[in-house]
Amino acid sequence: MLNFALFGAGRIGKMHAQNIQAFAQSNLKYVFDVYAPAAEAVAKATGAQVADSVEVALADPDVDAVLIATSTDTHVDLIIKAAKAGKAILCEKPIDLDTATVNACLEQIKDCHVPIQIGFNRRYDPSHAAVVKAAQDGSIGKLEQIIITSRDPGMAPVEYLKSSGGIFRDMIIHDFDMARFVLGEEIVELQAFGSAMVDEKITEIGDVDSVMLIMKSQSGRLIHINGSRRAIYGYDQRVEAFGSEGMVISNNQTPTSVTRFTKDTTQVQDPLYNFFIDRYVDAYNLQLTSFIENVLAKKPVSPSFEDGRRAQMLADAAQKSLETGQKITLTW
Repeated sequence: MLNFALFGAGRIGKMHAQNIQAFAQSNLKYVFDVYAPAAEAVAKATGAQVADSVEVALADPDVDAVLIATSTDTHVDLIIKAAKAGKAILCEKPIDLDTATVNACLEQIKDCHVPIQIGFNRRYDPSHAAVVKAAQDGSIGKLEQIIITSRDPGMAPVEYLKSSGGIFRDMIIHDFDMARFVLGEEIVELQAFGSAMVDEKITEIGDVDSVMLIMKSQSGRLIHINGSRRAIYGYDQRVEAFGSEGMVISNNQTPTSVTRFTKDTTQVQDPLYNFFIDRYVDAYNLQLTSFIENVLAKKPVSPSFEDGRRAQMLADAAQKSLETGQKITLTW
């Protein structure tokens, strides 16, 4: 049994609380949120206790792990406190918006030796995972190209975007991690392009809403990522791996697999999911399952803190490329 303390009782935190309580091998003991009514609501729904502070939860020797679902600017502080308290950590992405802060965090916790998993849940999506398997087991021959499409259903509120760190650190960071995961090696060259195609006002906060990236891996494989803050038809998430002996694609998901035919239409399907939690419900569950099983078995967790750090470095490189118009070379 793994006893959890949950930090953050907002939208993501509520989902994680439900998932923790759904597993036979985990128990939610504490919930903490700076907004007490949110913590109280989650605690009431799950049978957990409301912690008066982070320190109270971390001081309890019965707490084995923490799940961090707070705002990004609090992640590093909570990781450091939890690691020094000897707790296993599952933290939502990103670690922080600033790589220097991430590196400073790593320096502070390097001797703690606790499992730290970063919430790049898409690694656990069954369809995406099948693409990774095919790319790495030789079933499509020699992997040559990866194409990732990542489009949100609609723009987030401007107030959120102001503090999001930009589209690469907030949104496309998931796709940087997915590209590394499919490749099984590092990206060494990158060029990014971006525009304000959805709402020109986004330029007022130094951001863009539409991007395309071309990248090259250590062995010369090519990767293309295209992203948009708005897809009117739903949450558009696709991953394609192309090789010398074939291709495999993880396509979009719909609530059912029903296809309709009428005198006016052909092959009409349900609309795509319109919310990331609905689209990746299985991934969130499998992510938590993996964390629990690996911590209990004292095995490495994945994605690791270092995976999170490297995805952050790619996001920084993309931002620099966008601002300078230059190709960026990365060394690892």
